[in-house]
Amino acid sequence: MNTLRPTIMAGSGCRLTAALSIVMAVALVAGACSGNRDGASDSSEAVDALGDGSLGVVEVGPGEAIQIRSVLALSGDAGSGPTVERVVRLAVGHYGTVHGFDLDLGTPIDDGCSPEGGERAGEEIAADADVIGVIGTNCSAAAVTAAPLVTGANKVMISPANSSPRLTSDLAGNPSSDHHEGYYRTADNDLYQARTMAQFLRSEKGVDTVATIHNGDAYTQSLAEAFAASFEELGGSVTGVGVVARDETDLVPTLTDLADGSPEALFFPVSRTAGAAIVQQLPDVSGLDGVLRLSGDGLLADAFLGFEESEGMFLSGPNLSFGTNANESTGRRSADLLSEYEDAYGTAPEAAFWAHAYDAATLLLEAIEAASRLEGESLVIDLAGVREYLDGVSGYGGIIGSISCDDFGDCGVRRMAVVEHLDSGDPAATRSNTVYEYVP
Repeated sequence: MNTLRPTIMAGSGCRLTAALSIVMAVALVAGACSGNRDGASDSSEAVDALGDGSLGVVEVGPGEAIQIRSVLALSGDAGSGPTVERVVRLAVGHYGTVHGFDLDLGTPIDDGCSPEGGERAGEEIAADADVIGVIGTNCSAAAVTAAPLVTGANKVMISPANSSPRLTSDLAGNPSSDHHEGYYRTADNDLYQARTMAQFLRSEKGVDTVATIHNGDAYTQSLAEAFAASFEELGGSVTGVGVVARDETDLVPTLTDLADGSPEALFFPVSRTAGAAIVQQLPDVSGLDGVLRLSGDGLLADAFLGFEESEGMFLSGPNLSFGTNANESTGRRSADLLSEYEDAYGTAPEAAFWAHAYDAATLLLEAIEAASRLEGESLVIDLAGVREYLDGVSGYGGIIGSISCDDFGDCGVRRMAVVEHLDSGDPAATRSNTVYEYVP
């Protein structure tokens, strides 16, 4: 069994040289069809592992595999969870081995997109000394409770879909309330998404008044409040705020209250259950039957966009126009990945953060490789070295673009968009039907 050793290990912390990186990149592109990176992990490479042993090490014995895990919402209002899980497995397969050692994702842990589920998952990960790091969560509500437990056990957590400002910073150099060292994400901070939707409404739609609805959790409340602040900063007025439970299905009372303010638009970043109730019940509420309807990236999933009543909405989220960007670890481009995903699972990705998930996974694997060294027939992974690599990520070539991580774990590319939803029978088309782009 892999063992955690809290001993201090000396090391220079040197990274791969630029020349070696170029050689490796050429080899990766040449081998992209097979996805075999064994040549890039040859034990003869004279490269020192990152890390100083201060967070302990994990030793992987001969014949054993390096353990990583995914913590995602896979049931209930799962959102992007199932899509992320599938993409991460593709990424691990494409990456290959680390210094000849296989990677084991184990069984994904379902956090139910809830604080309680996040806490349970965090406790499970923290108790497993073999696990190096986690891909997840996809729900910020679960990350708030999972992150302190995972990072407190000296592991890392890198999310492809968390976007709450509470998890990183205020983008002005100040850590947020739920920031923990060892937490990273490839999804963008919702302060960008909030600004995107506010500018779209003010500059493109000429909207002066808006009401908001949220679920009172780390994702929905933070996004709704950040949007309201940006909208007011741009000269608009917020006429009312509704707070509903994630599983609430009778939204008529809340909508009726908001109608009293006569808003021109309704911004509701909420759960799928609440979102469905809103679009289905709005026509029955006097004063809101023709209101402009908007939401955030949490509803950019087939499970919501498939409702006929959702047609005509505008939704903000990551800009999914990736052009010819390639993941530098595997050589995969977005078109390659979409094709392989459909071949493997019989469908296109059913949520927005599929490319973010791929890049998050390869970043974690690159970090593990950079912090690993062979000792005899065993592989020793320095946990501080894994963080050191991620802390220093700058200009990493991802499918989503050029990735750099700031001091608080924000590693997104800050490219946001608003899409228009026209066809409930083709949600995938909606996610690429960009009508407004924002780059800060």
